[in-house]
Amino acid sequence: MLEKNEILYAINKIIDPDLNKTLSELKAIKDLTIENNNVKVYIELVQPIFSVFKEIQARINNEIHRLYPDTNVEVNISERMYDLSKRKVLNRVKNIIAVASGKGGVGKSSVASNLAAAFSLTGAKVGILDGDVYGPSQPTMFGITDTTFEVIEMPDGSTLAYPIEKYGIKVASMGMILERNQAAILRGPLLASYFSLLFEQVEWGELDYLIFDLPPGTGDIQLTLTQKIPLTGAIIVTTPQEIAVADVRRSIAMFRKVNVEILGVIENMSYFIPPDNPDKRYFIFGEGGGKRVCEELNVNFLGEVPFEILTRETNDSGMPVVLLEKATNQRAVFSKLVEEINKRIRLRNYKILQIPGIKISI
Repeated sequence: MLEKNEILYAINKIIDPDLNKTLSELKAIKDLTIENNNVKVYIELVQPIFSVFKEIQARINNEIHRLYPDTNVEVNISERMYDLSKRKVLNRVKNIIAVASGKGGVGKSSVASNLAAAFSLTGAKVGILDGDVYGPSQPTMFGITDTTFEVIEMPDGSTLAYPIEKYGIKVASMGMILERNQAAILRGPLLASYFSLLFEQVEWGELDYLIFDLPPGTGDIQLTLTQKIPLTGAIIVTTPQEIAVADVRRSIAMFRKVNVEILGVIENMSYFIPPDNPDKRYFIFGEGGGKRVCEELNVNFLGEVPFEILTRETNDSGMPVVLLEKATNQRAVFSKLVEEINKRIRLRNYKILQIPGIKISI
């Protein structure tokens, strides 16, 4: 006969790998029912759960089958989330991640598009908001350069636009609003006004992640935009050489100035892998710059992204490289990055949930 208390005792000791706390400490087990030889477990985990739910499901299954080998086990997992309804904008988007760089030319937009695709591969609902006003890249990277918004006029006379969906990812870009040469003549306040259309009048719907491809640099435009968006956190993209790493310091200082949590730094183009010798690595731009600046400024180093010809080819042809089945190396790299980013977000969200009466209204 199945003993409920025995099962609860066993599974309560399972540790959430991101939060390093037991399911008991997290008060994660909401119910457990037994009917004949069937056990149903209902647990609630701090979101986003995409990188951990299969592992925790497997651990629960293993623990119950250790006790009762012939039992049928069903594990139902839901998400624990703080209230987003008080937000003025984007109140149906769970996590908003800014991808930034202190300077152009480090592959920030390529990293942003592949992060969006890698999150999507986990089963999450994902959007990418391209705010790079002077050089919007996402329409090219998603193969939608000649596509415009679908705009609907509402009964009150206002307008509502819908992002373009490609590869199951929602995309909206300044390039879909501005004429090709228009951005070059716009001043800061007007640029910020144009940009606000992308989150105030675009209907993103329910998303697990919205990737915000921030313009390069650390000036007034970047500060204004980060203050307008209720960011979960920021990721800084750099390359290994010192001239790029120096700009990381300015990016980190900017986000700290506006109290945005820095999820970590990604070092792009860390090394070159020749197609004819995939085991060889060439450190063209130097080595270890991203790790050093993270140690210096006490921020997380999320990982390295190699430079591969296949990445350049897919960027130009309109598909994030991780969506290409043969791109096994880049898929593995971005999958690991997504796991690490999810961990940082879950730690951040868990801390917020521990504050009594917390209300997120930004």
